[in-house]
Amino acid sequence: MFIAQAYTKNFDIVKYLPIPVIFLIIIVLNYVLLAVMPVNVEQIMRDQIAQKGENRVFAETLAPLAFFLVVLLVWVKFVHKQSITSLTTSRYRIDWGRIGFSFVLWGGITAALTAIAYFATPEDFQLNFQPRAFAILAVIAIILVPMQTSFEEYLFRGYLMQGIGVATKSRLIPLVVTSVFFGLMHIANPEVGRLGYILLLYYVGTGFFLGIITLMDDGMELALGFHAANNLISALLITSDWTAFQTPSVLKDMSEPSAGYDILLPLVIIYPILLFIFSRKYNWNGWSEKLTGRVVLQKQDETN
Repeated sequence: MFIAQAYTKNFDIVKYLPIPVIFLIIIVLNYVLLAVMPVNVEQIMRDQIAQKGENRVFAETLAPLAFFLVVLLVWVKFVHKQSITSLTTSRYRIDWGRIGFSFVLWGGITAALTAIAYFATPEDFQLNFQPRAFAILAVIAIILVPMQTSFEEYLFRGYLMQGIGVATKSRLIPLVVTSVFFGLMHIANPEVGRLGYILLLYYVGTGFFLGIITLMDDGMELALGFHAANNLISALLITSDWTAFQTPSVLKDMSEPSAGYDILLPLVIIYPILLFIFSRKYNWNGWSEKLTGRVVLQKQDETN
């Protein structure tokens, strides 16, 4: 099974601490600094964009997480001596078809929902398309966004899911812990500053959704595809003056943000529908055991 694969002769829970601890310290320091020395994050971003341009600021925002992805994979490969395949999936090789299906499914839904919102309330949007700037954005986004989202998935749904799961011999504990910490990771996002902490409910709920599909499918492929589609399509299609990603996208949302149905819609309706689609396509069963059962440990050959 996916979690148990991390249990090799080289397993040492202490080795799991440096990367998440460093990442957590960065997040906490960022949040504390904002709390102790209140600043207008939106104004800072506007100043940065005015000085450097949207695409450069976008690239500088993503670059550190892309770097962390490389560090994490190298750490797993050479410190834990675990293969990247076993960190990703319980299958013999990474299933790119699963990644593609999840990407196309969620990317299509995201694009459709954006189109519906645009045609329903066109006064809330401004056409923002600039061919040259958009072409540069597309190159940056296609390269860096999948690296950014993959780092988050490999850290939470891979590295920590497996490490905590092996240490506790539980599936439920890593599901809860990684989902909550995934949500809290977004606490310093400008969206949270504008809409309030209720938005963390969406992030934590999304963390649970991604954790559930990882455990049910015995691999991260669906989560990788979903997360990449979510951030990539959003970065290319729509932006606003109060989000973490401010890009020369096709549309710009000019409406006054509010924490309403759009926070609950994915959690209550869309994610359950996606779970149903995935479960039927990939013949999932044994939900209780896969989500809350014990992890049976048997040392793996780390070369697998």
